[in-house]
Amino acid sequence: MALEIERKFLVKNDAYKLASYKNTRIVQGFLSSVPERTVRIRIKGDQGFITVKGLGNKSGVSRYEWEKEISVNEANELLSICEPGVIEKTRFDVVFENHTFEVDEFYKENEGLVIAEVELSSEEEVYKKPDWLGEEVTGELKYYNSMLVKLPFKKWK
Repeated sequence: MALEIERKFLVKNDAYKLASYKNTRIVQGFLSSVPERTVRIRIKGDQGFITVKGLGNKSGVSRYEWEKEISVNEANELLSICEPGVIEKTRFDVVFENHTFEVDEFYKENEGLVIAEVELSSEEEVYKKPDWLGEEVTGELKYYNSMLVKLPFKKWK
């Protein structure tokens, strides 16, 4: 079974941009945003993907993930039948102390939100945090992309 183990953090400032070795524009929608079986369609740069994610464990650190590359044309077709709401963001990849942090800067209804994720090989894996990393929000559902399409950051009170 494919298992995704990651931690999510808010980002305090834009120092990650200077450290980034790559950035990619991402557009994504959801065929299903039910937490038990989220089905995401994503165009990342010039590639398309379909991803299925399961419900996270109690801590929110681990959950089932399956992903397959599809053509951009297929991804566009599937985006046209997704649930209402589209996530648009730029992902900045930053290597820090042997780990890659993916920092997502959101646009449109989620503008102002910047989240960093780091994938780990186990829940106990030790990693160092860059200075620009803020509060940990792992397991907080409102920060999941599938929830941000339903209740965008700009509508939070």
